[in-house]
Amino acid sequence: MHKPCAVIPVYNHEAAVPAVVAELLKAGLPCVLVDDASSPACATVLEQLARQPEVWRVRLDRNQGKGGAVMAGLREASRLGFSHALQVDADGQHDLQDVKLFVQASRQQPEALICGYPQYDASVPKGRLYARYLTHVWVWINSLSLRIPDSMCGFRVYPLPVTLSLIDSVKLGRRMDFDPEILVRLAWRNQPMHWLATKVHYPTDGLSHFRLFHDNALISKMHTKLFFGMLLRLPVILWRRARA
Repeated sequence: MHKPCAVIPVYNHEAAVPAVVAELLKAGLPCVLVDDASSPACATVLEQLARQPEVWRVRLDRNQGKGGAVMAGLREASRLGFSHALQVDADGQHDLQDVKLFVQASRQQPEALICGYPQYDASVPKGRLYARYLTHVWVWINSLSLRIPDSMCGFRVYPLPVTLSLIDSVKLGRRMDFDPEILVRLAWRNQPMHWLATKVHYPTDGLSHFRLFHDNALISKMHTKLFFGMLLRLPVILWRRARA
């Protein structure tokens, strides 16, 4: 059974998220909105959106960060009976014209994680762009593979059973470190992945919750943890790949 939905972590994106939800519904994708302890104004907008058919809202009493919100959304999607979930940012940076393409790829390869390979325009903040290259290298080292060309793009379709199995068995980063960490850990488990190019745009008037120094430090800490975790798991990882 292939029954997909969208999971949208939301923290004070009340101006952008209605258009995101509208585009996803237009593409035929039900939506799970995760209110990550947003402001009353944003909470009101999300409550109104959730009155529509095929839209659900999960309210977190305390801010969990992007990763924590995504994990809460994936669990709710599974509870609602969905088999796959497209992770989408609430700020409108992802090209929602690609939703049908990603869902179709997931339908053709239901066991695979369908990942977005970002194609940036001139709007991308240069500090974040350059930091991504360092993350790419660490991800290749920690995954013992070059098969993850980008680990930071949060536009991806998760097969829920295998993803929740990982989430329930390890302690994953709950903020901006979530996106790269879950890919590395799934790669350790030999999870099939398929990559699709997708445009990413940063609106000039958009609200970003990425904290340049704090989140880069958090991601660096995550890479260090994964490196030593990879060393401990090295025989098992190599054995799994030899079997595959």
